[in-house]
Amino acid sequence: MFFKKSNRVQNSIDTLIGADTRIEGDIHFSGGLRIDGAVRGKVSEPNTNPSTLILSEHGRIEGPVNASKIVINGKVIGPVKADVFIELQPKARITGDVYYQSLEMHTGAVIEGKLVYLGDSTQEAINEVEVKTIS
Repeated sequence: MFFKKSNRVQNSIDTLIGADTRIEGDIHFSGGLRIDGAVRGKVSEPNTNPSTLILSEHGRIEGPVNASKIVINGKVIGPVKADVFIELQPKARITGDVYYQSLEMHTGAVIEGKLVYLGDSTQEAINEVEVKTIS
């Protein structure tokens, strides 16, 4: 019921992808990104700057999504990873696994995939696997 300050969604939108816009390719963003159109490709933030992604009711993403704070009310086809917070609003449709630290899911939201909690020990294990794979 009461959220920590870090779980609040950023109020400012730095970038807007309009309803009649279609993008094919990867998007790397910082700050606030709102998608009302369609994106085919990876949508991610650099890990150094926590950012907010908002996908509106008419928005669509086909590809992996990775951001600190995510609010979805549109359609995502691909895995979604929220490092801090994810909110799935009533018209959210996700086909893919959802990785989350904190989750708020409204009645009507649909996930066709797994919900994977990224607790502190789980995150450390993931980082260890990534380090071993890179080495």
